[in-house]
Amino acid sequence: MIESKNALTPQQIVAELDKYIIGQKDAKRNVAIALRNRWRRMNASLEMQNEIVPNNILLIGATGVGKTEIARRLAKIADAPFTKVEASKFTEVGYVGRDVESMVRDLVEQSVNMVKAAKKETVREKAAQIVEEIILDVLIPPVKEKRNTSNSFTGFAIDNNGGEDQEINEKTRERFREKIKNGEMDERKIEISVHQSSGSNVGMVGPGMDEMAMINIQEMISGMLPKKDKRRKVSIAEARKILLEEETSKLIDMDEVKEEALRKAENSGIIFIDEIDKIANRSGAGSGGPDVSREGVQRDLLPIVEGSSVNTKYGIVKTDHVLFIAAGAFHVAKPSDLIPELQGRFPIRVELNSLTKDDFYQILKEPRNALTKQYVALLASEEVVLSFHDDALERIAEIAFQVNSEIENIGARRLHTVMSHLLNKFLFEVPDIIGANAQIVITKETVDEYLKDLIRNKDLSQYIL
Repeated sequence: MIESKNALTPQQIVAELDKYIIGQKDAKRNVAIALRNRWRRMNASLEMQNEIVPNNILLIGATGVGKTEIARRLAKIADAPFTKVEASKFTEVGYVGRDVESMVRDLVEQSVNMVKAAKKETVREKAAQIVEEIILDVLIPPVKEKRNTSNSFTGFAIDNNGGEDQEINEKTRERFREKIKNGEMDERKIEISVHQSSGSNVGMVGPGMDEMAMINIQEMISGMLPKKDKRRKVSIAEARKILLEEETSKLIDMDEVKEEALRKAENSGIIFIDEIDKIANRSGAGSGGPDVSREGVQRDLLPIVEGSSVNTKYGIVKTDHVLFIAAGAFHVAKPSDLIPELQGRFPIRVELNSLTKDDFYQILKEPRNALTKQYVALLASEEVVLSFHDDALERIAEIAFQVNSEIENIGARRLHTVMSHLLNKFLFEVPDIIGANAQIVITKETVDEYLKDLIRNKDLSQYIL
């Protein structure tokens, strides 16, 4: 049985995606089904769990329509390790470039970081208490117990006020403990000892080594070198952060972390392969130049997507149940230009719609991370209130759509260009000219005034991202 967080129904998953992504219903439905199928598989009989394979998805659509965002948000909803790679960065074995297996190693690294972060949270309170004692020991060293000494003349034991000193010391420590908790001593400098591992950058001369062999050699040499302690003088606030990281790391069992991370990567991992159309053999293209290695890259990707065992520094990972989501614009090449075996490993194909003017308006208004809300938050940090009229948002959407239509369609990313051009003057004038408690209201007239050059200039070349 997997975590309840992953037990969202397909409709609930789509509802979560709707909070951040406008439109693209087909894509959302398909990724929601793929995610729910993972929960179904993990709750199926043990006999069938290994037999059920994920239905990998191929997203087809122009840049900026939400392909990457859908995959990234899906991973967050599932609390799953996620890595994005660009297929064009991989090269056929024997050529200079990244090894295709590195995507699986990246996924495992993400998984380890996720599990480690979760484990650290469980021990953070205990680690904070330890750190508090370390800082107190630096500020007010504890009084060592003094042994009773015997007077050679009388033969009686003398305490030398040891008990009294210890009581005073404890009261002082408690007083300082309260001050530390209240943040009254955050700026005070103290000297602490910080563990420092000896770094090892290994270079090879001669025949090249694969990525995994290099990682193993670096790990081995790093493990052989002695750990060094370095004395640093830092503020108590900074010391708390440094020591908290060290103490939480000491309290977690790394073997347990690795074991859980490998299991999480195998059963919940999502690998997003972008620009897969760049490694397709384009219809009618010649066989010369860079096309030579395209089919080779596809054949190297095939066993990873089909399911194979990949050696990582944390252990062997099986990719049989990793969900692969591939994406590409496919302006020149077509999905059918991929080798048949690879096509067969992406049975779910979804074509994403180009964004309309109304989509741009919704993108500016509805998502939780909408650009308008981001700018409102930025200026709120300066105690300036920014607001947008509805007709202003409609005009911004119209201009962004127009620029995409006349120059190059880069989807929702065009909104960044337009919004930046619109608000640059205000962002520059706050707080020197526009002070705290000011209100900035963006109306349709404001948009027309500040974007008139952008509207008038038919060339628009200076505004292309």
